[in-house]
Amino acid sequence: MQYKKTTAILLAVLAAAFYAVNVPVSKLLLKEISPTFLASLLYFGAGIGIGLLYCINPKSRRGEKKLTRKDLPYTLAPILLMLGLKSASSANASLLGNFEIAATTLIALLLFREKVSKRLWAAILLITLSSGILSFEDMSSLHFSRGSLLVLAAAAC
Repeated sequence: MQYKKTTAILLAVLAAAFYAVNVPVSKLLLKEISPTFLASLLYFGAGIGIGLLYCINPKSRRGEKKLTRKDLPYTLAPILLMLGLKSASSANASLLGNFEIAATTLIALLLFREKVSKRLWAAILLITLSSGILSFEDMSSLHFSRGSLLVLAAAAC
């Protein structure tokens, strides 16, 4: 049992590390690769990872449905992220990725009628305010950064 717990913790830390380096490394790669091609490489890498998982544990694919054309709009998030990252700083894009928490909570509330506690509402408010502040390109003219808005759209997707 301890082995499974240690493995789960190790995999969680590894996933967090990969997630953390994704934006800065992508920013560097965007100097040489187009945003849509880089987004496709991210999906390709995820596909390889899932394929390896299926090879190691064939039982893990039970109940999985195949992707259809109806699922195509959901592939938009990495494209929007890479387009936004092209003109936003990697630090700003990383911080704006936290808006995904607020977007996911609102989707759960509106579509699935999940209950949202007062503490979570406070967290959503703070995340949304900080995302708004980070999105301003010029505070004097209240101009939003195009890159930041694309990153926020990616987080919402």
